[in-house]
Amino acid sequence: MTASLKNFGIGALNTRRIIFKAVHSNSKRSVAMSELLNKVPDVDIDGHGRFKYILINVQDDTNNVSKSIVRGYARAQWHGDIFDDVNEEIKLIAGLRANCLGGGRIEHYPTEKTIKVYGYSQGFGKANHEVSVALLKKKYPDYSITCSDCDGY
Repeated sequence: MTASLKNFGIGALNTRRIIFKAVHSNSKRSVAMSELLNKVPDVDIDGHGRFKYILINVQDDTNNVSKSIVRGYARAQWHGDIFDDVNEEIKLIAGLRANCLGGGRIEHYPTEKTIKVYGYSQGFGKANHEVSVALLKKKYPDYSITCSDCDGY
């Protein structure tokens, strides 16, 4: 019986080591994954004016983790133009891929420190403006940022 207890104790100790190693290796992989996604800024929009924007999901397929990003530019005639440009940039980072979640418009007035998010994309549909606003608030914490689903295209 003493031998059984010793074996059980050693087995439990070995199991704890295996679990610790698994948790430890997963945390290392998560750190590496975060570094990969951190290469992509959360927000990149024009400095002022009214322009189209899109909300994009960037997926790290290797580590099965993703994040949302906002992109908006006055130079874009269509929401798809923004996605095409961003998608090419994302493809340059091995292991990442992009998926457009929807779009809308942004009005950015830096002198008033205001940003308004509204509307939809005819090609991609309406973005989740609440997610977009949350990301914008991280980049522009001293701005008044609002969204409206009532304003049309």
